[in-house]
Amino acid sequence: MITYVQKNTLYINITNHCTNKCDFCIKERNGMDIRIDDLTFEREPSLDDILFEVTSANLNKYNEIVFSGYGEPTCRLYDMLTICKKIREITDTPIRVNTNGHASMIMGEDTAPLFKGLVDSVSISLNAAESDTYVKLCHPKFGDDAYIGVLKFARDIIKYVPEVILSVNGESISAEDISRCADIAANIGAKFVVRDQLTVL
Repeated sequence: MITYVQKNTLYINITNHCTNKCDFCIKERNGMDIRIDDLTFEREPSLDDILFEVTSANLNKYNEIVFSGYGEPTCRLYDMLTICKKIREITDTPIRVNTNGHASMIMGEDTAPLFKGLVDSVSISLNAAESDTYVKLCHPKFGDDAYIGVLKFARDIIKYVPEVILSVNGESISAEDISRCADIAANIGAKFVVRDQLTVL
């Protein structure tokens, strides 16, 4: 399934690949209204397949269009940005990207400027107040460098995107660490949200 709808939001699921293997991921704990099988690709959809499905929808009727789903959308960053450009030609409906903040590490370059003018909101899963906890919870491909990379991406992207959100899974860390994460977000100038286990932010 490439697209699905929840609460008048259109979600775009473009990949099953991810650079994290988070303990709390929906892949490990099924609870969404959408069945996990529905979001699993036997093969990754082509850019043409995604564009056809997205542009066939009435994009003006949604409150928001969100790149999310069953993987990390910036694993296909350039395809994602191409889709954003096409959406922008059709509608002014706000576009959000739900991400683990690894885009620049994945691509090996500063990717933040590429979001300018295409994306209205970026929600970054911070999930920890320091690197050790992040590595234990999220098992990132980039190891001990991942947390620093996430924070750098957050500081970079806020220069180019109107709304930046840092979020944590409230069931996975302590109240003290939630407070510390809120302070990190405030220092960066981002909004802060605590998700529950099954929230699709």
